Amino acid sequence: MTPRIEILTEKKLIGKRLQMSLANNKTHELWRSFMPRRAEIINPISSDLFAVQVYEPTYFEIFNPNTVFEKWATLEVSDFDNIPTEMESITLSGGLYAVFELKGHDIAIFDYIFRTWIPNSKYDLDHRPHFEILGAKYIKDDPNSEEEIWVPIKE
Repeated sequence: MTPRIEILTEKKLIGKRLQMSLANNKTHELWRSFMPRRAEIINPISSDLFAVQVYEPTYFEIFNPNTVFEKWATLEVSDFDNIPTEMESITLSGGLYAVFELKGHDIAIFDYIFRTWIPNSKYDLDHRPHFEILGAKYIKDDPNSEEEIWVPIKE
């Protein structure tokens, strides 16, 4: 599986966030609180959902499923002029990303990305947010679902 390499331009996102770890995964809780309220975001650029992960700089040095990170459920917006109550903003500053296309929900792709692709590529992992774009072809719990996994890289 070979990713495409993209230069991301800055993106403004509005949504909700939670602190979690892989061992104490609160992804379902996060999206359950965001989805009923996403229509309150009045200036979305598209209907694509962004699932963003923000990791501490040392997160990937030694894998520990109990290490906490921040996860966001968001929509891309044109500006931050109207942020609904109990929601927040986050800006993706842009930069170089490896983009993997995932069909289905096989989380083994993350093992491949971090243990095989990155170590054997000309790139290193960069310390910027990681994210998935859940577009029109994303269907929760469907084996034919499609999404994009964006991993920040640097040469």
